[in-house]
Amino acid sequence: MSLELRSPTAKVLLVLASLVIVLAGIKAASTIMVPFLLSVFIAIACSPIIQWTSRYGVPRWLSITLVILMIVVFGFLLAGLVGQSMTEFRENLPEYRQKLDSEFAWIVSKLADFNIHINRELIESHLDPGVAMSVATDFITGMGGVLSNLVLILLTVVFMLFEADTIPKRLHVAMADPDMKFQHIDRFIQSVKSYLAIKTMVSLATGLIIGVWLWVMDIDHFMLWAVLAFMLNYIPNIGSIIAAVPVVLIAFVQYGPASAGFAALGFVLVNTIMGNLVEPRLMGRGMGLSTLVVFLSLIFWGWLLGTVGMLLSVPLTMVVKIALESRHESQWLAALLSSSDNPRL
Repeated sequence: MSLELRSPTAKVLLVLASLVIVLAGIKAASTIMVPFLLSVFIAIACSPIIQWTSRYGVPRWLSITLVILMIVVFGFLLAGLVGQSMTEFRENLPEYRQKLDSEFAWIVSKLADFNIHINRELIESHLDPGVAMSVATDFITGMGGVLSNLVLILLTVVFMLFEADTIPKRLHVAMADPDMKFQHIDRFIQSVKSYLAIKTMVSLATGLIIGVWLWVMDIDHFMLWAVLAFMLNYIPNIGSIIAAVPVVLIAFVQYGPASAGFAALGFVLVNTIMGNLVEPRLMGRGMGLSTLVVFLSLIFWGWLLGTVGMLLSVPLTMVVKIALESRHESQWLAALLSSSDNPRL
């Protein structure tokens, strides 16, 4: 039996069986894992602020207190504005659906003038444009359900920030490396911190610019769509499309095709500049995931952890990719996850 376990096939099967057991355990404990992962995400994203203030002699406890207060105040203000926008949006949703149906009927009649005939009833039975709007708000509602554990998440973030300096040393000790010889551990921790911090700042800028753009256009519930753009910016390529669809439909209902095109143009410009110019310049090369991996990670982490899993799908996959890149033996797996134009070995 021991000889069979030494064969490559037996080892692969054993690893796959262990992975299935671990994933089943994570899914069963998702109510605990989701707040924990969200806390880790927030703590890593905030740690550069703590380090920056420490350079100027600010005590660590004071820096952490100020950061937590900033998160709480900003969170409550944002929750109030978004909550009000969501309430108004849900009240207006039947009206939006009715207007979309009438606009769709107008488009069908215009196409018929050019001898392009579309079965309206058949299309409407399989495609409801109003669903795209409700899906977007359901996503934020799901996030709101997770944030009901806000006190638990904030307490976990506080403890993590206080012990952030000792975590790398503990990892070295746990890996039987008290002399700090395993440099890949430090590279892994630094890469994850850098990625999440930069991605958070880019996402904040994206949400802010989109919000101002829609405010200038006088689009209904612009604050709601700005928050959605911020959250979904963590999902490259696909996220910007998901965030843009309900906005384009709202603009189409409010002001017509020209305004819808202008709203879409705003999303294209902002995401092109942020995704193709700003973010790669800050992160450097070799950090990209292929579009197929992004899509599959969205499905996988969403199935495993729900709404938060969809939000953190790319950061979680990036953590796996960075971990694979930190070891020479596993860099070929990281190359498989990379975008086709910049794999790194």
